[in-house]
Amino acid sequence: MILRTRHEIPTSDARAFGRARRRTAATRAVVVALALALAVAGVASARDLEPRSNELVPGGRSGVVVLDLSLSIVQQDYAKVRAVLERLIRSDNPMGVVIFSDVSYELLPPRTPAKELRPLLRFFTRAGAQAPPNPWTPSFQAGTRISDAMALARQILRRDGVSPASIILISDLETAPTDLSVLGRILGGLRRSPVTVRVVPLSASEGSISFFRGFLGEDAFVDPVESRTGEVRSLEVSLRGELPLALLVSSGLVLLLLALHERFAGRLTLGSGREWRRV
Repeated sequence: MILRTRHEIPTSDARAFGRARRRTAATRAVVVALALALAVAGVASARDLEPRSNELVPGGRSGVVVLDLSLSIVQQDYAKVRAVLERLIRSDNPMGVVIFSDVSYELLPPRTPAKELRPLLRFFTRAGAQAPPNPWTPSFQAGTRISDAMALARQILRRDGVSPASIILISDLETAPTDLSVLGRILGGLRRSPVTVRVVPLSASEGSISFFRGFLGEDAFVDPVESRTGEVRSLEVSLRGELPLALLVSSGLVLLLLALHERFAGRLTLGSGREWRRV
């Protein structure tokens, strides 16, 4: 058994220290409470630093894939669609799916496990392979209305309370002329909202790309990069990170509080010659 020696200073005036002791205890309690609150705030802010960010779904967000299945989508675009779906499956981000042409249809609700996208891959075979008949084509008519699909995606995200969220539009970006004004309003609203929008253009014209770029900005586009063999291997996009200001401020305040604690609520140190004892 190890006995610890306590160094005490006998005094007949101990009651005179009562007020200082209570003040020190109260100061210590306040400092500790504030430090714990700041630590909790720092942990909460760190959860928003998007550690799982990737070019399609920033921060591992849940969202909705908006997939164009109109007649203008040709088989040469299928490899690009498949590459995007495969990337989403690998990233394991829960996603919903909206398919559209002239009408829009909710195929999968938000927060659906990414593995549920695998059955869609067989409809987007690689070049040279014969794809099975698309089961949704008979329900679609000629024409495309992208605004309805984007509005539906936004609606189901709100319905299911998904926030923050992401919308990934896979399309040739061609829509009916009468749809342009409505689509512009929806894209502008999404740009101002917390919803992140990514666009994967499929053989899109420069005019259509310019239209979407004007509302969403250049950073919204995800361009498939083809290898020399023509197989889609990876996707290229610029990423931007935000300064974790809340985390830095809370961490700095915690350090400041610890310093204040040592200054105003630390134990009294007395010296005797070269030896120092803490009491």
